[in-house]
Amino acid sequence: MFRRLAAAYAPLPRVTAGRPLLDVLVETILSQNTSDANSHRAFINLKRTLGSWPRIAKAPVPAIERAIRSGGLSKTKAPRIRRVLELIVRREGRLSLERLYSMKTPEIRAYLTSLPGVGAKTAACVLLFGMGRPVMPVDTHVERVARRLGWASPRLPVERIGPVLEPWISPRNMLAMHLALVQHGRRTCLARRPRCAQCLLVPFCPFPR
Repeated sequence: MFRRLAAAYAPLPRVTAGRPLLDVLVETILSQNTSDANSHRAFINLKRTLGSWPRIAKAPVPAIERAIRSGGLSKTKAPRIRRVLELIVRREGRLSLERLYSMKTPEIRAYLTSLPGVGAKTAACVLLFGMGRPVMPVDTHVERVARRLGWASPRLPVERIGPVLEPWISPRNMLAMHLALVQHGRRTCLARRPRCAQCLLVPFCPFPR
């Protein structure tokens, strides 16, 4: 199935570029319930308007809210980001998450999900996109495709789907598989009217039957 998806949605990257983990975390928080384009625009404007993370951490919440307004849900995300930065300073003594590199994946998941507004998907995005760890972020598209293919039972909590899929996917293909599943959910395995007649995974999928 990976070979079929990779051929359909190529080119798919297999490695991640190194970025400061705090950047990845905040931009992922901004991406919640909005498009990638809007969240990236909000992230760029936040850094351009308020500057460094120490300055952002000391900025009034309304100033953060104005800076990220283009990303949507700014009234919710602004105090969340401010609180996350405060907690990181308290834990790390500075605004950095580089200590996570010395930790095992389950420890990193626990650390990140203890921060306000950081759930299983956001933590997995930091692990995969920021650190190159072979974990599977599960957004609404990945969840839908996984359940229809029978990879995850209908009653399995969404936060447990990623750990169920991970042992079955080659670590070197994890990023590409995640991106391919997202694209498949957006283009073919639609929520309301899935295009099963055009689906390249029909031979493996019980959903059309």
